[in-house]
Amino acid sequence: MPDSELDPTPGVVPRDFVLASGRIHAEDRGPVGETLVIAIPGLSANLRGFDFLAERVASRCRVVALDLRGRGHSDVTAPGTYGWANHARDVIGVADALGVDEFDVLGQSMGAFVAMEVARQAPGRLRAAVLIDACGLPDAETIAPIRAAVERLGAVYPSFAGYLALVQQLGTVRPWSPYWERYFRYELADVPGGVRARSDRAAVLEDADYGEQHAPRELWPNLAMPVLLARATQPLVGETGFIVPESERDAFLAAVGSASLVEVDANHYGINTHPATAEAIGAFLTTL
Repeated sequence: MPDSELDPTPGVVPRDFVLASGRIHAEDRGPVGETLVIAIPGLSANLRGFDFLAERVASRCRVVALDLRGRGHSDVTAPGTYGWANHARDVIGVADALGVDEFDVLGQSMGAFVAMEVARQAPGRLRAAVLIDACGLPDAETIAPIRAAVERLGAVYPSFAGYLALVQQLGTVRPWSPYWERYFRYELADVPGGVRARSDRAAVLEDADYGEQHAPRELWPNLAMPVLLARATQPLVGETGFIVPESERDAFLAAVGSASLVEVDANHYGINTHPATAEAIGAFLTTL
């Protein structure tokens, strides 16, 4: 059953943070007292997307991975309550609830934009920022596959196996691994007639619309802290473009003097389960 994926993983502490905006579900791993790293998922993603990286980084840092509101096991809130700025306030609220003044952020895809918004809202509180395969505008050819991935939300599927087959047919998640099967199990809830993704379609679409109306480059001047950009060097799917085109990579590095780069032989999803990503992040965060 999908809900079995809520069973605690050894060394991982499930947490719920009740903020003014709503309840945020999280998983906390690594030594308390070490540098706090708050991991922020992408547009329709959940905290399971950080399992591979957190397993390898949490020996040296404390990693708290979030389900953003409207995703996973966090609250679904009213229309108009989403967007990068609101999610950033939640990230800051989690750090406050943990009693931590200075912390790091690890944002993947849309989570990278939320991380940059945290830097804008809380200057001086970020020790470092890691941006996984997002910093500016993606290639136009990537929009259709991203929207196709959102289409899975809200529909009821007869079985987990059928849902998984659909996801694999999209071709965006590669290479496939047990991490991704666990990720999608976590996403699903049992409903009459089968299973359905927990992530709320309206919430995800509101964030997608927000992204189309806001320019990531406007957030670059707020990145005064050390920044690591991890860029996927494979197209999103097939021959489509990149979430971080070379032009955006180069402009970002020119504009953000504190930024460094690691390029990983993976696509936008595979970068989260690639050893080179974990190695680069671990080295970056522990040598500051």
